[in-house]
Amino acid sequence: MAEITNIVSAFTADQVMQLTGLTMRQLAYWDGLGFFQPQYAAEDRRAPYARIYSFKDVVGLRTLSILKNQYKCSLPHLREVAAELSTYSAAPWAEITLYVWKRKVQFQEPETGRVRGVVDGQYAMLPIRSVMEDVRNAANRLRQRHVDQIGKIEKHRFVSHQAEVISGTRIRVATIQRFIQAGYSTDQILKEYPTLTAADVDAVRRHGSVAA
Repeated sequence: MAEITNIVSAFTADQVMQLTGLTMRQLAYWDGLGFFQPQYAAEDRRAPYARIYSFKDVVGLRTLSILKNQYKCSLPHLREVAAELSTYSAAPWAEITLYVWKRKVQFQEPETGRVRGVVDGQYAMLPIRSVMEDVRNAANRLRQRHVDQIGKIEKHRFVSHQAEVISGTRIRVATIQRFIQAGYSTDQILKEYPTLTAADVDAVRRHGSVAA
């Protein structure tokens, strides 16, 4: 049964060319370098059908074709990558999920789960959760008001079209005045605008009524 599976899963060099986009010259050159040799190969490479590739070989060669032709990774770099990844897998191009950053191959480090450069060892990707948390914290800091802004009204040329607003916010004084005129208490207004304080509402009350 194993022999039948091997025959079914075998591909000639011509078939590999069609499946991977590599040329016969590239296949022969990589074989001669020892960079990528077929699983089933005759000692005399000049003999007919001397190079027979397994399915896993084709997957690996397809990966290499993408890295070289689409992402422009150099052959010297790919050879270094192959040497490094050989400690993790006998068929790294087919069995390891790879990434590319600035023409350098990356992989997920089994020890840490982080993506790093295969050759230079540098981590190229930041954990998304960490970045999101940084942005969230920065946004919260932007929303924080200074103590000297509480209970004051200002007019800023870049806020709400130069309308009067409660200092440190984009909440218009006229909006709060309308709530006051509608009979809302300070506590009720604060429920609508939890970023405000009682001092802010008092400042609006002292400021006067909204223009008709």
